[in-house]
Amino acid sequence: MAVYRPFRALRPAKELAPLIAALPYDVMSSEEARERVKGNPYSFLHVDRAEIDFPPGTDPYDARVYRRARENLEHLAAKRWIVREEEPCFYVYRQIMDGRAQTGLVGCASIDDYVNNAIKKHEKTRADKEADRIRHVDACNANTGPIFLTCRGGEALRGLMQEICTGDPLYNFDADGVHQTVWRVSDPETVAALSRAAEQTGSFYIADGHHRCASAVHVGLDRRSKAGRITGEEEFNFFLAVLFPSDELRIMDYNRVVFDLAGHTAEEFLQEISSAFTVEEKGTAPFAPPARHTFGMYLKGKWHLLTARPGTFPEDDVVGSLDVSILQNNLLAPVLGIQDPRTDERIDFVGGIRGYGELEKRAGADGVAFAMYPTSLEELMDIADAGLVMPPKSTWFEPKLLSGLFIHEL
Repeated sequence: MAVYRPFRALRPAKELAPLIAALPYDVMSSEEARERVKGNPYSFLHVDRAEIDFPPGTDPYDARVYRRARENLEHLAAKRWIVREEEPCFYVYRQIMDGRAQTGLVGCASIDDYVNNAIKKHEKTRADKEADRIRHVDACNANTGPIFLTCRGGEALRGLMQEICTGDPLYNFDADGVHQTVWRVSDPETVAALSRAAEQTGSFYIADGHHRCASAVHVGLDRRSKAGRITGEEEFNFFLAVLFPSDELRIMDYNRVVFDLAGHTAEEFLQEISSAFTVEEKGTAPFAPPARHTFGMYLKGKWHLLTARPGTFPEDDVVGSLDVSILQNNLLAPVLGIQDPRTDERIDFVGGIRGYGELEKRAGADGVAFAMYPTSLEELMDIADAGLVMPPKSTWFEPKLLSGLFIHEL
């Protein structure tokens, strides 16, 4: 059973929340972040992507960038643009996108639960990305972006949150096409009931934010080792999260583009892949795969339906039967030579939110694009339960949790 508890948040002054809140640091480039903050000194991107306060081309891993992130966070607090709660609180956070709502509980999870696998993972992390967020968390002395957690069941938690959502919200605004609403919960009895309901769901699963989570845990363990004697209640023993019942969430497709055909002509390529897939031409209009083990493929201006042939993948293997594994093992590696999609510069990954037009654009005249059928939450949790990991870029969650609405000081 994983621990979940309230915390004394740093959070935006009510009227400034729409100006401060920002998309996560890792869904945009430095150039995109620079564009977003023009005319907005409040934006939390000045904390999460502090390189934007330096000349273009500045190394985002320069020590000055991490110092500036801390200075910018302190500036927000000094100006009272963000305020500190006087008591530990939970927050109920609802996002509505395209008419569909997801409602989660903002609180703090335990670094020990991460270490002991009561918080389950499904992805490997990259050392360079971890190192960046370790330096950021350490410099800011805070978790500046929440980890996206989910859980099985959660009926009691959902019921409590729905009741809270009938009250007056703390924040209520639109951002990037998503309606964002937050309710503050400070009543001790309600706080205790929410903790119990969250913890009774059993294990938590990282839906999104593996690098942020691993980094937060690393900093917490480092602080613990340097502190000597501890009580276990110190804030560095916990990290910022939002916990959602799994049936509230939506995984979108996470698509692939390879920039060349590895020396094949289009005809040779189609012949090569036909041993593992049936191939059906669908015309020039973008084509969405209709079910598991099917793929939309864009090649030379035309879309095709690929269907994995029976017997070409292990049906009873929770990882090997994933569509991302089938495509990697039966096409990307043997036909296009993409042996390690984490490091190969010939492949790119495109979140489903960007649409199929983006796939056509990136594939161009020389490449090939693959539209994936979305991975399910059940597949994700089954793999995490088995202690296994998914191939890279298997899941894309929307909407993204905003940064800057809740800050957890260590």
